[in-house]
Amino acid sequence: MALDGKLLARSRERLAQIRADNELEQKRRQARAYAEIPRLREIDVRLRRLLGEVIGLTLRRDETAAATLDGIQAQSEALQREKAELLSAHGLPADCLDEIYSCPKCRDRGFGADGLPCSCLLELYRREQARELSSLLKLGADDFAQFDLNYYSAAVDPRYGMSPREAMSMVLSACRQYADDFGDGSRSLLLRGGTGLGKTFLSACIARQAASRGFSVVYETAVAAFEAFEISKFHRDGPGGDAAAEKCARILSCELMILDDLGTEMTTQFTQSALYTIVNTRLCDSRPTIISTNLSAEEISARYSAQIVSRIDGEYDTLLFLGRDVRAVKKELRYQ
Repeated sequence: MALDGKLLARSRERLAQIRADNELEQKRRQARAYAEIPRLREIDVRLRRLLGEVIGLTLRRDETAAATLDGIQAQSEALQREKAELLSAHGLPADCLDEIYSCPKCRDRGFGADGLPCSCLLELYRREQARELSSLLKLGADDFAQFDLNYYSAAVDPRYGMSPREAMSMVLSACRQYADDFGDGSRSLLLRGGTGLGKTFLSACIARQAASRGFSVVYETAVAAFEAFEISKFHRDGPGGDAAAEKCARILSCELMILDDLGTEMTTQFTQSALYTIVNTRLCDSRPTIISTNLSAEEISARYSAQIVSRIDGEYDTLLFLGRDVRAVKKELRYQ
């Protein structure tokens, strides 16, 4: 999985702060213990000196080193016993002077011995990702609960044999279920319908819930995504080239990709190629994508290549959004 460099940097900064807080707390505990039991400081100073002697003897490798090391080991063990007895006698826990780590696996460094990110760093990364999505998409804490079906007409639309409210109730339920069940095997979705019907909002709700459960999620408008592919291909060595290449890698490799407002971009041979790359690569890798668009089925067929249309028609589940622009409905209600 390709990681966003900016989010990873923020995650590492948060981990560094956690490490600094733990170090500060350890020093506070040490100061309190030394003030209460001055002998503890003397023991710790002596233990550090013995450690230095061990290192020096190890480097010497002469005949007397082994015997001397045995003597140092005995002194160290006696001091450790005395230290434990002093702590116990004063009602202090045996580990109160030990270094404090939130993650014992990497000791709050963020990376294991193999050089790979530790699970603690990846968890911080996921939190940063969820925070970024919430900020980018302006989602509140209630997410799906904020979707108000009352803004959709209850009058039956004869073209569909149901009212927009009934249709949107089914769409809302489908999106909730998709978010709840998201994981391996989730299918791709096409959210299709007019402007202002909640496509971006519901796809964002899915994104936020998936991110909060630890899945890697990328949200991009079609315009921004295709721009990144263009910069990566034609201006790789220029300003922003590395960032664009990184974004493209994340678009293709993330566990859930949200491609919003398909159809707002200028249609060129290159944007067609970029869209095909996104759709086809992610389908081949079994990575679900959610595409939202204001285009009708006929407009999609007329605008994009047969290869793209075939993959979307055959592999994506379509959710049709019905009704009037909710923003216009809200405006009318304010003036009634």
